[in-house]
Amino acid sequence: MTGLVTGPGALIPVSVLTGFLGSGKTTVLNRLVRDPRMARSLVIINEFGSIGLDHDLIVRSQDDMVVEMMGGCLCCTIRGDLLRTLREAPWRFARDGKCWFDRVVIETTGLADPAPILHTLMTDERLQTLYRLDGVITTVDAATGMATLDAQEESIKQAAVADRLLLTKTDLVGADARAALEARLHALNPAAPITVAVDGAVDPDLLFEAGLYDPTTKSHDVRRWLNAEAYTSPVHDHHDHHHGHHHHDVDRHGDRIRSVCLTFDDPIPALAFERWLGILTMFKGADILRVKGIVNVEGVDRPMVIHGVQHIFHPPVRLDAWPSEDRRSRIVFITRDLDEADLRGTLTLMTLGLEHFGLVGEDAMTLGAGGD
Repeated sequence: MTGLVTGPGALIPVSVLTGFLGSGKTTVLNRLVRDPRMARSLVIINEFGSIGLDHDLIVRSQDDMVVEMMGGCLCCTIRGDLLRTLREAPWRFARDGKCWFDRVVIETTGLADPAPILHTLMTDERLQTLYRLDGVITTVDAATGMATLDAQEESIKQAAVADRLLLTKTDLVGADARAALEARLHALNPAAPITVAVDGAVDPDLLFEAGLYDPTTKSHDVRRWLNAEAYTSPVHDHHDHHHGHHHHDVDRHGDRIRSVCLTFDDPIPALAFERWLGILTMFKGADILRVKGIVNVEGVDRPMVIHGVQHIFHPPVRLDAWPSEDRRSRIVFITRDLDEADLRGTLTLMTLGLEHFGLVGEDAMTLGAGGD
């Protein structure tokens, strides 16, 4: 098949459906594929073991709708299989010479770390001409979620990196227990809307189109994607003479993983910003689970959008214009064992060091490349 149109509007959105063991992913997926709006969706299911179970549970509305990947986890042992499947899918499942699906949903195992899957989507040059990352959807069991978050760091990571949080089995808990779990999830990941699935049923419109690209306006919707306003609280709203910042701390829960939004009033020197991210990813990449941001780079008249997962960064996107009158840089970090002081302090030291050597005004090659 040839002549596939590329560009943000033509790229096929990919959503990753994750969540800890028993949190209801398959039930949700079973209901989703029955929805007429999902009729043109390709579903990729990952299971441990050599005999598939989820595949038999999925009610298919289209032939060839489900691709099952067994024998390991997408985030490690069969990651190459995912790469090949995604590369070949538009041609392998072509109908009348045309790609028939306009969405991909990848369901991971309950133990999967979403990060390597996101790396695959972000780093493969061929995939970048076919797909765009829509978002991570994480299911959380309302009945066991609090205990799972206490006992399993992987479940915290799955919830922390999510763009959408989906609460399941709410009929099994009381109002107080549900409110406590929702409060913990909101503290862990303020920017992710929490939606409730009733018997696995949920409106697909509440889960999808969570990415940077907005197909309704055919443009980038940074404000919706970043949702930095979710981090703003009067308690945390304070400024120093150079930069303002807000943060939402979840230390009271004892979670090593936390979410923080840094806000900078002044434009950030390009070279300092590039080297700051470089140092963080080089030495703390494993502990920086996800980064999203819109950045006002010194000397650049248009905003830069960044998106990173651990040590991997998507090529920066340079927007045509600011999405609002707000010209502040806003960067959301999901980190492990790193707090606001660590992140901001590193940038401050980097800026001061470059100023000392007279390099603060130098251009950053990475930030200036691509993205238009």
